[in-house]
Amino acid sequence: MRRPAIALAVLVVVAGVVAFALHDDEPAPPPARTTTTPQQEANGPAWPRIAWRRSRAVGAPNDGRLVRGVQLPAEGPDWFTWDPVLERIPNRAWRRWGTDRLVHTLLRVLREYRAAHPEAPRVGVADLSRPHGRGFGPRYGGLGHASHQNGLDADVWYPRADRTERRAMRVPEVDRGLSQALVDAFVGAGAQKLYVGPDVGLRGPKGVVVPLVHHDDHVHVRIAPPPA
Repeated sequence: MRRPAIALAVLVVVAGVVAFALHDDEPAPPPARTTTTPQQEANGPAWPRIAWRRSRAVGAPNDGRLVRGVQLPAEGPDWFTWDPVLERIPNRAWRRWGTDRLVHTLLRVLREYRAAHPEAPRVGVADLSRPHGRGFGPRYGGLGHASHQNGLDADVWYPRADRTERRAMRVPEVDRGLSQALVDAFVGAGAQKLYVGPDVGLRGPKGVVVPLVHHDDHVHVRIAPPPA
């Protein structure tokens, strides 16, 4: 008569171990709403479907984490993604996570930018954050990132003068006119910081557009968190 009770106790213990193993230190995300916007639907099937959810950036860009992030698709009609470590299209999936606010901002700015500049190629997007944010340093390849930890940062390649969809490896390969227009578009969208290469010659509002070494091939876009 004691065997069923013993078996039940064993099952309870096993269930507890499994639950502990599956535990995550971030709240479980609500079911994702996979959809496209009316504008995306109007542009046809080239627009990928995105699993939107309300995100939260916790902590600072250089000491934070991402809750309920949204993944930027590998490519779309206005952008492609580029892996800065493997030097190829697309960027790996785990390097393309941000807040819903960041992903919305990127898609809107790139759509409006290319509508204003139909001759421009699709814009390259490199790293955002990891799926749950946190450290993104050299252990993840290349120079790594001191920031990109809470889903509010994204690296965007400057358009190339030859219009090819690749990273501009040298400053002379950068189309400065289109790159300035891209920076201006992010300024107009309310970007909090835009770190640009000191040798590319891009300009913008003081304190917002900031020259920084290792940014001669891309603009580092940082958006502000939503109001509390």
